[in-house]
Amino acid sequence: MKLGRQFGWLWAAYSVSTLGTWLAFDAFALIAVLVLHAGSAQVALLAATGTAVGAVAAVPLGPWVEFRRKRPVMIAADLVRCAALLTLPAAYGLGVLGFGQLLAVSVVVAAADITFTAASGAHLKALVPLAGLLTATSRFESTTWTATVLGPPLGGAAAGLLGPLTTVAADAVSYLLSALGIRAIGTDEARPERRPDVFRARDVLEGWRHILSSPDLRPLFLNVLVVNALIMAGQPVLSVLMLGPLGFAPWQYGLAFAVPCLGGLLGSRLARPLATRYGRRRVLLASGVLRACWSVGLAFVGPGVPGLLVVMVVEAGLITSAGVFSPLYAAERLELTPADRVARTLAAWSVTSKATTAAVTALWGLLATLTGPRTALAVAGVLLLATPPLLRRPTVRPSPASAPPSPAAPPRSR
Repeated sequence: MKLGRQFGWLWAAYSVSTLGTWLAFDAFALIAVLVLHAGSAQVALLAATGTAVGAVAAVPLGPWVEFRRKRPVMIAADLVRCAALLTLPAAYGLGVLGFGQLLAVSVVVAAADITFTAASGAHLKALVPLAGLLTATSRFESTTWTATVLGPPLGGAAAGLLGPLTTVAADAVSYLLSALGIRAIGTDEARPERRPDVFRARDVLEGWRHILSSPDLRPLFLNVLVVNALIMAGQPVLSVLMLGPLGFAPWQYGLAFAVPCLGGLLGSRLARPLATRYGRRRVLLASGVLRACWSVGLAFVGPGVPGLLVVMVVEAGLITSAGVFSPLYAAERLELTPADRVARTLAAWSVTSKATTAAVTALWGLLATLTGPRTALAVAGVLLLATPPLLRRPTVRPSPASAPPSPAAPPRSR
């Protein structure tokens, strides 16, 4: 399906910024360790606090974005990320780079990420016809996995040759190019109907109210929230296990995750054909169940080539399933959200997801310290096996009066 020149510019902007992000994968941690000689506690603080504080800071931005034109907001978020990241190589060149600045930049970037996501989702729904949303989200998902395969190896090579600040500078430039791409979309954007002359406190909670009152969105939200948190919480624990007791070399560790990302590219390409043939809801449920069935195998990783193959098989299954699921759920979320609530809904979704993942990651680090990494991975895997029922819609739907009214609400059945 052809989505037009305007979508092409939006896709190009997304592609360049996503590649920049993956080129700079783990750059903050590398800077903290290699440049600032930070310890494990500081690196953990950087990983958890930057994301969590950025998410909290972004809470009031949802309603602020909702009632403004989205392209200027997206351009501003790109420019803020670019400027914030460029302060790091500048400070390093002047010999004044410190851990506090690194933490502050991570907070600013996290808040700008959430703002951009909220604005871009709302803009995508306005830019693309309803029938093209799955095509658009599938293209974004394919781009993400392509960048995931290419970015970390290229970024790692650049960091090794020129230092970790090089990839941060490249990421900053990618946001500048993204802003130029969004600017090139052209044509005036319609203003939202309600002007934000008076800020209303209830606007801050409208995203969560819409999600939790929707019998279709609520189970999807809870499932994505829990599954993503448990998957991400296990990654640092697996890193410790593989690079520590099991003795894998860094290149083997990178290979174990880079190759399975090809499954994400395959899954994102299959999402639309599978949905066309078997029905979107059926494929969404099947892929949602499948992505929860793999992680328990990580508790049985051993040393050497067999252990490496176990990780690659488990990650390939997980990532391929997620590659099918993600564009389907992204399209479903946009279709089920009225146009006047998209930004607030996406902001609420992103804030909750980031804060939950940060909290669960910190908790799993403590669990691994007390029980060992294998036990922590096993617990995460078993809990993931219990998540598929969260995808089920309630058998008894609330009455229309129990949900906030919206003249733009899309049909619930398909």
